Amino acid sequence: MVDHSMQSSSRSPRRWLFGLLVLLVIAGLCWKFWPAGTAHKEGAAPKAAAAGHTGRSGAMRPGFGGASGPIPVRVAPAVKGDFPLYYKALGTVTALNTINVRSRVGGELIKINFEEGQMVKAGDLLAEIDPRPYQNALLQAEGTLLQNQAQLKNAQVDVERYRGLYREDSIAKQTLDTAEALVGQFQGTVKTNQAAVNDAKLNLEFTKIRAPIAGRVGLRQLDVGNLLAANDTTAVAIITQTQPISVVFTLPENSLDTVLARYHSGAKLPTEAWDRGDTKLQATGVLQSLDNQIDVTTGTLKFKARYENRDQSLFPNQFVNVRLLADTLKGVVLAPSAAIQFGTNGTFVYALDGDKKVKIRQLKIGVSDGLNTVVTEGLAAGDRVVLEGTDRLKDGSDVEVVNDSQDVPTTPTEHLQGKSAANAVDSAATDKAKKGGA
Repeated sequence: MVDHSMQSSSRSPRRWLFGLLVLLVIAGLCWKFWPAGTAHKEGAAPKAAAAGHTGRSGAMRPGFGGASGPIPVRVAPAVKGDFPLYYKALGTVTALNTINVRSRVGGELIKINFEEGQMVKAGDLLAEIDPRPYQNALLQAEGTLLQNQAQLKNAQVDVERYRGLYREDSIAKQTLDTAEALVGQFQGTVKTNQAAVNDAKLNLEFTKIRAPIAGRVGLRQLDVGNLLAANDTTAVAIITQTQPISVVFTLPENSLDTVLARYHSGAKLPTEAWDRGDTKLQATGVLQSLDNQIDVTTGTLKFKARYENRDQSLFPNQFVNVRLLADTLKGVVLAPSAAIQFGTNGTFVYALDGDKKVKIRQLKIGVSDGLNTVVTEGLAAGDRVVLEGTDRLKDGSDVEVVNDSQDVPTTPTEHLQGKSAANAVDSAATDKAKKGGA
C-alpha cells in the first residue's frame, strides 16, 4: 500500500512538466502563425504591400519599400562646372605701422588735441609742451649769433685795410696774415652760432607733437600737466595704421605647389577675411607677400595679405579665418559629397542604371568643399547618384526614386560662389578623401 502511493507521487511532477512543454510549443506556433494568417484573412497583406513592408509584429512602416520590393532613394545629378579652389587658414590682423609717439623735448604737457580712438592724418597736431623755455633759448642763440656776425664784419674790414697797407709796404706780411686768420675764426664761430639757432628753432618746433603717420589713435597715456622728458618711456599716444591693413596666416607645405605657382606667375590671388565664427565676410584683399623659409617646427609657410579696410572692419591683433583662392578648376565633374562612399576597394557611388536599378561606380576624386567633390574619373555630367538610402543598397538593387533633385536644377558655379563660406578646402579633409580614393 505504501509503495503504490510513493510511485504515483513521483510520476505527478513529470506529467506536469510534460504538459507545460506542450503548452509552450502550442503558444509559440500560435504566436508565429496567427498574425500572418489573420492579416491574410482580413486582406491586410495587399494593403501592406501597397504602403510598405511589415515589421516583425505585422505593423506597417509607411514610406519604405518591403524587403522584396524596390528601395526608395533620393538621387542628384553629377554636373559639370567651375570649382573655386580655396585654402583655409587662421590669420592675425597686423597693422602696417604702429607708432609710439613720444616727446623729443622735455617740459610740461599743456594741451592735448586728439580724442581717443580718433582717426588722424600725418602732420596733425596731437599735443603741445610749454614752449617758453625753448623760445628763450632761441632768443639767446640768435643774440649770440648777432654778436659774432658783428665781430666777423669788423674783422673783414680790418683785413681789407691791411691789404691796402701791405701793398704800400707799410705793414709786415705777418700782420695781414693774422687779420685774415681772425676773419676765418669768426666765420667758424658764426656758423656754430647759426647751428645753435637752428637747433633752438627745432626744439621749439618739437614742443608741438604731431602725428608721424595717418592712422587711429589709441587710448590716451598722459594727461595735461604731466612733466615729460625727452624720449620718455611713456608714449603720449599710440597710432596704428589701419588703412590699408594686413593679415598674416600660414599654410602647410603640402598645399604650397598651386599657391606658389600662381604667385610667382604674377597672378593676384584674392583672399577673404571671415569673422571668428566663420559666418560673416569682413573684408576682401589680395595676397601681398610670403616668407623666405618654411618653419621646420610646424611645417608651414607664412603669408601676408593686404586689405584696403575702408570700412574699418579689421582691427590689429584680431583673429580671422582666411580663405585664399588658389585656383579655379575649369569644366570639372562635380558630385554631391553626400553621395560619395568609402569602401575596402576605394571610393565609389551608387549610380542609377536606367530608372529602376543602381550600379556601383568606382571613382577617383579630387578636392572637396564639403558640399561638392571633384570627380576625376568614374562619372560623367548628368549621371544620377544616390544621396539617401545607400545603407540597404548593393550592386544591381531595385530602387524607387523619391524626390529626385534633378527636378530642381542648380548651377554649381553659382552655388559655390553664393555660399563661399563652404568653399574653403580643409587640407586634412582633402588628404583623407585622396587616401580613400587610393
